[in-house]
Amino acid sequence: MTKPKTLLDKIWERHEITINPAGQSLLFIDRHFCHELSFHAFNMLEKRKIRVRHPSRTIAVADHYTPTTGEKASDFKSSDRFELYNTLKKNALNHDLDFLGLGDQRRGIIHVIGPEQGFSLPGTIIVCGDSHTATHGALGALAFGIGASDVSHVLATQTLWQPKPKKMRVILKGSRPPYVSAKDIILSIICHIGAAGGTGHVIEYAGPIISSLSIEERLTVCNMSIEAGARAGMIAPDETTYNWIQGRPHAPKNDTWREALIAWTQLGTDEGAVFDKEHEIDGQLITPMVTWGTSPEDALPITGHVPDPLKETNIDKRANLERKLDYMGLKPGTSLEDITVDNVFIGSCTNSRIEDLREAAAVAKGRAACVRAIVVPGSGLIKKQAENEGLDRIFIEAGFDWRPAAGCSMCVGVNGDLVSPRQRCVSTSNRNFRGRQGPDARTHLTGPAMAAAAAVTGKLTDVRSLRRN
Repeated sequence: MTKPKTLLDKIWERHEITINPAGQSLLFIDRHFCHELSFHAFNMLEKRKIRVRHPSRTIAVADHYTPTTGEKASDFKSSDRFELYNTLKKNALNHDLDFLGLGDQRRGIIHVIGPEQGFSLPGTIIVCGDSHTATHGALGALAFGIGASDVSHVLATQTLWQPKPKKMRVILKGSRPPYVSAKDIILSIICHIGAAGGTGHVIEYAGPIISSLSIEERLTVCNMSIEAGARAGMIAPDETTYNWIQGRPHAPKNDTWREALIAWTQLGTDEGAVFDKEHEIDGQLITPMVTWGTSPEDALPITGHVPDPLKETNIDKRANLERKLDYMGLKPGTSLEDITVDNVFIGSCTNSRIEDLREAAAVAKGRAACVRAIVVPGSGLIKKQAENEGLDRIFIEAGFDWRPAAGCSMCVGVNGDLVSPRQRCVSTSNRNFRGRQGPDARTHLTGPAMAAAAAVTGKLTDVRSLRRN
């Protein structure tokens, strides 16, 4: 009998061309995304006078350095950033790539528009020069970030040498409690396994809670697999996946769609398949979460308190805790709900989709922001849908800054959207590292509803207290 296989095994084997003496596999790459920082790879091609091998399999998207205050050249914060945009545009045109640039309503954050356009599909291998490529694994794909030399290799050959990662499964048991978001789920997982818990592994998320998530929620979970140290995150495709993909611009059509469905239904992990690591988490214990430190694993229920380093017996861990609290300007034992904030950011490839905006708007409606609050939709199409639903008016009437253009914005902090030194920001993005949102910026990660709650109260707030009123 055939040995039971995991979702990762099946995708890997279907794409493996050969194996070298070092044990690395040469993989065929189905989909490739390029952004403004891909110029290094195109320079390598230019130097060797090589053309892109399969232009139809690569999409170029401007997202990191593009402003969100508008889409004119004058909206860019510097000529250098505008030049990065122009270089991507030139490279895309020179190599006959589909380019999503300024003025194109499809344009947005790469990891938002890939699924949105149906370019990201089950059973595929997807790469991009960005670590959060793992997002696309929510559709049953193997998706991971690569470096500049690998980007060049994919552009030139549509293949990539890779060692096969180990396999981990995280199973969420039970049912999701009320008011718990996908962001709360992944922060709880990272808190449970640690920021290095997935190192060297691809994580497959499973269990009844995962199966009940919408695709947009699954995208949030897989997005932050990187913050658990994993190479990628994956969720087996199911009817929810197929229904979400059908009819999208790049999705298969007619007979090809029926053939694709047959192939996709065979991708799920076989019963009895072996993983290198497995974790089971009681999902019914998950509550709204917030980070307090400088790593996504520094997360606690909003009802918790800032940890006390003196209670840590390990000297090195105690010193690390002290450094984190010093950077974050927090005192041990402080109730998380007593921490005041200066900024709120709702956006990024983690939480800028229409469901995220609806969650935040439901909290903002009829209330008023008392701190600076920015809302950035993940794509032009999401912006249009949100405005058709009147979400923009809810945010604007509540005093939020509704941005007219999509992009990475304050998540990456290289496009003019920054947190001032020593100011505190509640963010729906994926990283709270030192200086991530600006020099000496202090970041607390939460879900969209929790972020909106902080905006209207001026402090970290349990969104359940607002939703029950």
